[in-house]
Amino acid sequence: MSVRVLEPGSHVPGVCPLDCPDACSLDVTVVDGRVTAIGGSSVNPVTDGYICSKVRRYPEHVYGEKRVLYPRLRLGKKGGGDFCRASWDEALNLVAGKLLEARQLHGGEAILPFSYGGSNGYLSQDTTDARLFWRLGASRLARTVCAAPSSSAATGMTGKMAGVAMQDYVHANLIVLWGVNPSASGIHLVPYVQQAVKRGAKLVVVDPRRTKLAMRADLHLALQPGTDLPVALSIIRWLFETGRAATGFLSEHATGADELRRRASAWTFERAAQVARIAAGDLERFAQMYAEASPAVLRCGWGLERNRNGGSAVAAVLALPAVAGKFGVRGGGYTMSNSKAFDVDPLAAVRASEPATRVINMNKLGETLLAKENPVRVLFVYNNNPVQTLPAQMKVRRGLEREDLFTVVFDPVLTDTALYADVVLPATTFLEREELSRGYGAMVLQRGRPAIPPVGESRPNHEVFADLCRRTGVAAPGDPSTGEEIAQALLGSSREADALTAALARDGVAFPNGMAAPIQFVDVFPRTPDRRMRLVPEELDREAPEGLYAFRPDPATASFPLALISPATDRTVSSTLGELHTAQVPLELSPEDAQTRGIAGGEIVRVWNEYGEVRCLARVNASLKAGVTLLPKGLWRHNTISGTTANALAPDTLGDLGGGACFNDARVEVELAKPGVA
Repeated sequence: MSVRVLEPGSHVPGVCPLDCPDACSLDVTVVDGRVTAIGGSSVNPVTDGYICSKVRRYPEHVYGEKRVLYPRLRLGKKGGGDFCRASWDEALNLVAGKLLEARQLHGGEAILPFSYGGSNGYLSQDTTDARLFWRLGASRLARTVCAAPSSSAATGMTGKMAGVAMQDYVHANLIVLWGVNPSASGIHLVPYVQQAVKRGAKLVVVDPRRTKLAMRADLHLALQPGTDLPVALSIIRWLFETGRAATGFLSEHATGADELRRRASAWTFERAAQVARIAAGDLERFAQMYAEASPAVLRCGWGLERNRNGGSAVAAVLALPAVAGKFGVRGGGYTMSNSKAFDVDPLAAVRASEPATRVINMNKLGETLLAKENPVRVLFVYNNNPVQTLPAQMKVRRGLEREDLFTVVFDPVLTDTALYADVVLPATTFLEREELSRGYGAMVLQRGRPAIPPVGESRPNHEVFADLCRRTGVAAPGDPSTGEEIAQALLGSSREADALTAALARDGVAFPNGMAAPIQFVDVFPRTPDRRMRLVPEELDREAPEGLYAFRPDPATASFPLALISPATDRTVSSTLGELHTAQVPLELSPEDAQTRGIAGGEIVRVWNEYGEVRCLARVNASLKAGVTLLPKGLWRHNTISGTTANALAPDTLGDLGGGACFNDARVEVELAKPGVA
C-alpha cells in the first residue's frame, strides 16, 4: 500500500465511512505524519464543508490510550483484558490454525464471522473477508441489528427505490421527520430543514421525545414506542374515507391499494390516538396538513423499526406518499435509505460462491453462543462491538466467557468485546487505509486514500483477510486482494463503471446516473418488475407473523410498566468513539415518573426487568412523556455504575419483518438503588 509523502501542515482529502447517512468529505490536517485536525470539505456538496463533532474528535480515537497498536494474545480470564504482545505471524498462524481445526473437527459451520456497520466502506467488509469465510464453509450472519425491518419493507414495496435527496428538502412546503433525529445522527439534513422552515414550510416531528427539531416544529406527535403503525394506518384510512386518496396515481403506479385500504379501515383517529397516547385532534391535524401540502416530504428514520411492529410501521409510513399523491414533484415523496442508489455489487470482489450453510441472526448471538447443539467454536468479530450493540447483553457476555470458544476481535481500539478475545488484531482506521464509500442518505460515491501511515502495527481489513486466505489454503490465483484490485472489481460491476471511475478521478465524487437529486416517479421508479409500488407485497405478508400491517399490542406489564428507549446521541456512532466519552450517563425519566417513584436528578437508581439490570445516575427530563424512559445506545461499560447498559434490558425477540431487533420493546421498572450496592 502506498502512502503519499506529506509536507508539514499538509491538507489531505478524506472520506468518512462511519455508519451515518451523510458520507462526509473531509479535510485532514497532517503535521509530521500525524493527524492534528479534521474538518469538512465541499467535495460532497451535501455535507458542504462542515462535519459533526464526533468526527472532529477522531484524532483522539486514532492516538488514544485504547488504540490497539500490535497483536495481543489473552493471558488471564475472559473479560479481564489481560494480554501479552505477539507478532502478526504468531497471531495469524494461531487464528488460521484454529479456523482449520474447527472446520476439520466440527465442520465449517462451527465458525461464525461477526460484523456490521463499524465501517460502511466497500473495501472493509464483504470482500476478502467473505471470500475467507465462504470458502471455509462458515456459518453465515444475518446482519439484522439495525435497518433489517426497514430494508425488508422498502425492498418489498419498491426494491429500495432512491428517495428524495437531502438538498431537495428546501423545496418542500411540509416536512415530516418520523422516527429520526438528524440533530444527533445525520446532521446535514438540519440546515435544509431550517432553510425550508425559514421560507415558510411546516414541520411535523413524530418521536416519543421532544428533540431539538421537535421543539421548533409546528406539530409534535409524541407517540408511545411501538405505535407508529396504527398512527400511519389511521392517516391512510382518513385519506381514503375523505376522498383525499390519489386514486389516479394508485391506479397507474401502485398495486394493493384496495387491500391496504381494507387493512387500515379499523384504525380511526380516536382508536389510534388512544393506543399511541396522543390527542386525536393532533392526529387529525397532522393528516390534514399532510393532505393539503405540496410538495410534502417524509423522512422515515430507523427509530420506528426497533420494536415488534417495526417492519409494518415502516411499510405503512412509506405508503403514505403514494396514497396521498406526493410523488412526482421536486421536494415531494419520502427518504429512507439510498444505499441502492448505485448499482455497484458489494460482493463483486469476493470471487467465491456463497455456501448453503446455516444463517445465524446476529440479534441471537447470546443464545447462539450458549447453545448446546452445533456450538460455535470460533467467533471472528470485526467492524462490530457486540457486547455493547446487541440485545440480551447478559447472554452475550456469558457466551463470550466460554473457555471452549476461540474469539478473535479485529478492531482499531480495545472495545468491551475485545476484553473477551483470545486474539486481538489491530485494524487501521479509515485515515490509514484506502476506501471506496457511498452514502445511504447523501447519494454520493467517494474514493478515500490513506492520509497517514498505519499507526503502530495496524493493518487494513482487506489485507488481513487476504493473508488469512493464504494461511488457510483457500486463496486462489487471480483473487482481487489489494485495495486497488478490489476497488476496480467493485466499480467494474456497475453499469456506469466508466462514468463512475472518471467522475471519481476528476471530481473525487460520483453521483448515481450523474444525478445528485433525482425525483421519485420522474427520474427514478420502483425497482420492481412492473416499476409499480407494491403496497401489500405478498412476500412481506407471508413473513409478518400475523400478516403485514397487523398490530401487536404493548408488551408492558404491571411489574414492568415503563417503555425504555435507547436512541442515538451526538457523542457516538453506534458504539464507535465510545471510549472517548468517559462520563457517567444517566437514565432519563419524565417528571411524572420520577415523582411517582420518589427519584430526584443525580440520585443512583436501579432499572431492571427479567433480562437484567443497570445501576446508574438519574436525570429528570421534561422532554420525555410519562411512561417513557431513556438510556442512550452506544454506551460502554464505563458509562454506568453497574457496567451494564440499556442492551442488558432489551429482549432478543425479533420484529415482524427481517428478523430485526426489538430494543424499544424493553419494558422496565425503576427504583432508588439501595445504599452500598454497586
